[in-house]
Amino acid sequence: NILSLPAEKIKLAKQPKERSIKFLNLEQIGRLLSAPNTKNLIGLRDRAILETLFSTGMRVAELVSLDRDQVKIKSEADTKELEISIIGKGNKPRTVYLSERTIDWLKRYLETRKDQEKALFIHYRGSKDSSLRLTSRSIENIVKKYAVLAGIPIFTVPHTLRHSFATDLLNNGVDLRIVQEFLGHQSIATTQIYTHVVSKRLKEIHQKFHSNKGLKS
Repeated sequence: NILSLPAEKIKLAKQPKERSIKFLNLEQIGRLLSAPNTKNLIGLRDRAILETLFSTGMRVAELVSLDRDQVKIKSEADTKELEISIIGKGNKPRTVYLSERTIDWLKRYLETRKDQEKALFIHYRGSKDSSLRLTSRSIENIVKKYAVLAGIPIFTVPHTLRHSFATDLLNNGVDLRIVQEFLGHQSIATTQIYTHVVSKRLKEIHQKFHSNKGLKS
């Protein structure tokens, strides 16, 4: 009987460790996005990749599966806002949104391409008979390369930009459930790994607005 056991004999179930996430601040994001040399096609491609990752919060597998016809810019309105329908994790469809600056870099990249390849992001090495679509590993190497050039933390990988996207939204007051939709999380519990941001914001709001500070001691 647990009620008759001494306290030191009772073993409590282990609580799952809180999952820590790593993200970049806006200054680091700016340095990363500016790192590619956009005077050449590969640099334009890489800038477009980095911008797309941060603008959408996409998983890297979702990014590499994009086709160029998904980002056709047909009118002036498309240069201001463009949405893409994708199939995410677990074959779950969702819509992601491209910022104006991301659309601009994608447009520059696509206007420079002379090939007819279906994939949005391709490599420029290897046999013409093989698929030119970039792989998830290729994207990871690209992100790491520019992280080094930008002098930002070595933990930076594509998923870091996804974390940074979510953190930026929460820092700007976006509701956690909206962030869940942006990220394509099936459960709100998954999105709650970002509660460190919410907690910090709540603390700042409390310190700024709580009436207690106006009371006499």
